[in-house]
Amino acid sequence: MLNNMTTDTEEGEESPNNQGDGNLKESSPFINSSVSCDVEKSQQYDGKNMALFEEEMDTSPMVSSLLSSLANYSNLPTGSKEHEEAENNEEGGRPSKKPVTAPQLGTLMGVYLPCIQNIFGVILFLRMTWMVGIGGVFGSFIIVFMCCSTTMLTAISMSAIATNGVVPAGGSYYMISRSLGPEFGGAVGICFYLGTTFAGAMYILGCIEILLIYIVPQAAIFKIEGLEGLEAEAALLNNMRVYGTIVLSFMALVVFVGVKYVNKLALVFLACVILSILAVYAGVIKTAIEPPVFPVCLLGNRTLTSKGYDICAKVIEIDNETVTTKLWRSFCDSEYLNATCDDYFNNNNVTEIQGIPGVTSGILAENLFGNYLEKGMIVEKRGLASQPDLESSASGTNRFVLADISSFFTLLVGIYFPSVTGIMAGSNRSGDLRDAQKSIPIGTIAAITTTSTVYISCVVLFGACIEGVVLRDKFGEGVNGNLVIGTLAWPSPWVIVFGSFFSTCGAGLQSLTGAPRLLQAISRDGIIPFLRVFGHGKANGEPTWALLLTASICEIGIIIASLDAVAPILSMFFLMCYMFVNLACALQTLLRTPNWRPRFKFYHWALSFLGMSLCLSLMFICSWYYAIVAMGIATCIYKYIEFRGAEKEWGDGIRGISLSAARFALMRLEEGPPHTKNWRPQILVLVSTDAEQNVEQPRLISLTNQLKAGKGLTIVGTSVQGTFLDNYTEAQRADQSLRKLMEAEKVKGFPQVVVSSNLRDGTSHLIQVGGLGGLKHNTVMISWPRNWKQPEFHQQFRDFIEVVRETTVASLALLVPKNISSYPSNGERFTEGHIDVWWIVHDGGMLMLLPFLLRQHKVWRKCKMRIFTVAQMDDNSIQMKKDVITFLYHLRIDAQVEVVEMHDSDISAYTYEKTLVMEQRSQILKQMHLTKNEMEREIQSITDSSRGSIRRKKSNASRSHHSIEEGSSVAEQPEEEVQLIHSKNASTPTSPTSPTTPAGSGNTWTDYKGADKRKNLETSKDPFSMKPEWENLNQTDVRRMHTALRLNEVITKKSKEAKLVLLNMPGPPKNRMGEENYMEFLEVLTEGLNRVLLVRGGGREVITIYS
Repeated sequence: MLNNMTTDTEEGEESPNNQGDGNLKESSPFINSSVSCDVEKSQQYDGKNMALFEEEMDTSPMVSSLLSSLANYSNLPTGSKEHEEAENNEEGGRPSKKPVTAPQLGTLMGVYLPCIQNIFGVILFLRMTWMVGIGGVFGSFIIVFMCCSTTMLTAISMSAIATNGVVPAGGSYYMISRSLGPEFGGAVGICFYLGTTFAGAMYILGCIEILLIYIVPQAAIFKIEGLEGLEAEAALLNNMRVYGTIVLSFMALVVFVGVKYVNKLALVFLACVILSILAVYAGVIKTAIEPPVFPVCLLGNRTLTSKGYDICAKVIEIDNETVTTKLWRSFCDSEYLNATCDDYFNNNNVTEIQGIPGVTSGILAENLFGNYLEKGMIVEKRGLASQPDLESSASGTNRFVLADISSFFTLLVGIYFPSVTGIMAGSNRSGDLRDAQKSIPIGTIAAITTTSTVYISCVVLFGACIEGVVLRDKFGEGVNGNLVIGTLAWPSPWVIVFGSFFSTCGAGLQSLTGAPRLLQAISRDGIIPFLRVFGHGKANGEPTWALLLTASICEIGIIIASLDAVAPILSMFFLMCYMFVNLACALQTLLRTPNWRPRFKFYHWALSFLGMSLCLSLMFICSWYYAIVAMGIATCIYKYIEFRGAEKEWGDGIRGISLSAARFALMRLEEGPPHTKNWRPQILVLVSTDAEQNVEQPRLISLTNQLKAGKGLTIVGTSVQGTFLDNYTEAQRADQSLRKLMEAEKVKGFPQVVVSSNLRDGTSHLIQVGGLGGLKHNTVMISWPRNWKQPEFHQQFRDFIEVVRETTVASLALLVPKNISSYPSNGERFTEGHIDVWWIVHDGGMLMLLPFLLRQHKVWRKCKMRIFTVAQMDDNSIQMKKDVITFLYHLRIDAQVEVVEMHDSDISAYTYEKTLVMEQRSQILKQMHLTKNEMEREIQSITDSSRGSIRRKKSNASRSHHSIEEGSSVAEQPEEEVQLIHSKNASTPTSPTSPTTPAGSGNTWTDYKGADKRKNLETSKDPFSMKPEWENLNQTDVRRMHTALRLNEVITKKSKEAKLVLLNMPGPPKNRMGEENYMEFLEVLTEGLNRVLLVRGGGREVITIYS
């Protein structure tokens, strides 16, 4: 028997979907993933309880094997496995190699602290005080609030995307490319890469600025002393270029040699940032108790540079003698009192004010509004009287603190925005997180809340503690060259100076570490052909070429040399990246794809749209010409990928839009089959019409409407018998009837009527040619044939079986609602109840997806979902239940889970008798052409004789042999007249499903439906007293009947009161023999159930755990 089964499997049709979708990144533990030989499969699945499904076990694995492969799934970031394998191969079999451990990082260490470290940066220490002084507390608050709101809205959208399944590492590039497609993903990925690279340049420039201005100014190669105006500015920028190039080269070397040390030092750099911020808050508290003595010298209302005076006075008294000071000598032509001095110097007094009057001084009112300056203007104190200098000369202006750049509101936005970037740090580490779907939203939003609170409080506290002229002094020229934020810190300004220095160094190293890996990920995806060379690197996977390109681009930022000029550039790229994250979330939400089931529920498409609008607005607010350049770069990359890039199908949301687009979208849909994440039921509903061309099964349309939460394609098709010329009017009438019914049932789709010489061919034509281009159906729905046992309906059930065969060949899913008249209309509501799924074999996940879609409709919304799966004798049912619960958790589907144990049991006498009567009835009805009344009498006589054979202790062997002889003689007749299932090559159905028994169809088995009768028959089974007629039965049929009876017994026991039962539908015999037996098996399988939806998958995955 085993040999026969093996032969059948080898001779069976090969699955047409073995090629998959071409996506090697997202391996699936589902269909076609098991690698075992046919003999192993036949041994593994050879059980009496799986006989209905043995032929297609190679493409439809048992649930236990599916869950076993799912348990071996490892949540590692994209490329991690390959990286580990490369290292293993490189190092050989060295015993010191540690195995890859499971990800263990929690929310704090894995998301919150990395985001804190990436968000706090150089702008906070070097430009925050200046921004408050220039823009005022009110203007700065608006800037901070806008930028922080943008990142918060982006974080909400990112959390929704990141929690919609398993997100491998890759941050925004992965999320955008998998949500919006390779074109958008590649364009925004490059922008994100450029933003990260220029961020590295900005951090290096900040590091050099701290070093040359605040730590060791004497280290400058180009001396600034004595230079004024453009010459001094050029010398400063040249110093930045030289030292920036040196530091960049050193950092690139460190990243090349030992990136692991960069990661180990990350906590040290984070500690520097936190200590610096705490020092600022401590200083603020100290100013309320004891303001520090921190004098600033003013001439009139102009701020003097500290290097231009030693004592803040024109003259001093020494031994009753008036002596001029250094300040006098800098404004007059000699040191004597009768010297000729500058008019402004003569007309105004010198005053000394406290640079940090303290938080209780009321200085906040003076700093509330902005004081924007043009380049070269002198920093002046508000509200202080002074005599204007009407004939001031340009010479000598270096004695005052001057504005180095022209400032305006939009410039401040561009300079400040980089200080709120870094929110992707958590999603970049998703492969290392214990529970990424929980940690990413909580950690990211908490980090943004923390940093936003710090920024807003700093704006208020700086304005409340520090004098306005000090705030507007960008480089601290009026406060002895100190870092302005450092003057506020406690216990020493050096805490801030060194803390900010090390934090900027660390941030620069991290940017040079992350950017090459991002470019390597884009290159290895292969979507941009000319970048493929950057996907290569060292043997252990380190991106050497990508690091070289990153350092080269970073050098462009170093050559620009001005921190204020580089900051808006990277603001553009980050804003564009965040804009598309919001767009991806809004698009997925509006399309409502079945795969869009984020665990993070606090999102809305309006929030995503607002975030996208804010990002776009900020891009043009910061710098309209930079925004146009950045968008031009992204557009060029998009078009390049579109025309020259590699074809990728990642289940992007653009495909969802393309389904309703015109010719261009239809042509794009022709490029390949849709990805699993985009799969939704595109239903072809096959209905029949009466003589007046009215639909006979209107509830099929109601059920279709209830399944359309996926918003896919619907085609309602019917066929009219005759010729097109003669029956065109009937076809038009049928088309109008379909349209009216679809409108009444609120089904959005297309009616399709085919005129054919016979209804069988018409149905076949609908299945073959329905749809247009990529807008084709992937699911066929057809009603169960009523009263199929009656002779006048024989052709109907043969047509039904042909539809099952054709959908199998065409790799289409098949839905067969049984007892369709009992299904609810769209106006009904179930207030309670269950939708039961009997998951017996896995053939693509349709059984999981359909209840989810049904429960989106108001008819089924309050029904609970229950999933039953069958455990064999050698299965661990407890572990199976845990695995199913884990599987459903990854699918984001809520359902109760129950594992039903089906132990191997002997085949009962009831099973043999039921099989015997089925075969005898099949033979006699094939052999004799009887009238209806004669046929009913013949069936009754067969039934009576069968009952008598059960009661007798010894069976009549000659009668059974006579029956078999009749069967063999009948088998020699033509196939049209005789179709038996006696052949040992008969194929076994694959996916069992449970149809409901139609009224009046059980005339053969009526007396066996009682539980007492069945129990008595089963208990009377004696394996050592086989009846002769039983021994001659086809054992394949006996095993199938045994499986059908056993499954029906457990299904009826568990799901008798369910509102709907969904189960797998076995496939028909491939050799076209014994079609009545196949229908009989399905009747037995679904006996005693009210509403049953038989489901047969199309041979591909329709549901996925991935995002």
